[in-house]
Amino acid sequence: MPTQEPTLYITFDDGPTKGVTDALLDLLKAHQAKATFFCIGKNVQKNPELFQRILNEGHRVGNHTFSHLNGWKSTNMSYLKDVEKCRSLFESSYFRPPYGRLKPAQIASLKKRYKIIMWSALSMDYHPSVSKEKCYQNSTAKISSGDILVFHDSEKAADKMFYAVEKLLTDETFKGYRFLPLP
Repeated sequence: MPTQEPTLYITFDDGPTKGVTDALLDLLKAHQAKATFFCIGKNVQKNPELFQRILNEGHRVGNHTFSHLNGWKSTNMSYLKDVEKCRSLFESSYFRPPYGRLKPAQIASLKKRYKIIMWSALSMDYHPSVSKEKCYQNSTAKISSGDILVFHDSEKAADKMFYAVEKLLTDETFKGYRFLPLP
């Protein structure tokens, strides 16, 4: 994202998740950082109070489909219906495809309603063979202003995500970066 100031856009996929997203919101608040949460519709349905807390605390949200479908493995119609099912729960102009995978026809259709947001750095916090230190390195190896960093507010990624995000917030704030939600 183009920016005139030293700004990083930290994003979280797959939540909201009880026990993870709430602790993450506490961590972000402690560092006066804002983020963008790409939410799965079924998790919004399960955790409406947590979703509302995300909004109440000044973070942004984006559509991440209702059931975390892989665009490459889904028919165009079923994929777009799943996106719309998520959209029926909340409005957002942002969309991020699960797994980063979309077919050209899906892209063409989604671009009419959404800004499709990918990333500059993927932490790999969800991958079993990636250590928490490597997760942090993946996020910061070539960091520069305007970068979009991806983490996951899921139980599977929690330990590595919390380590990397806390270190990121501390180290990069010290270097003069601010953490803002996507504009």
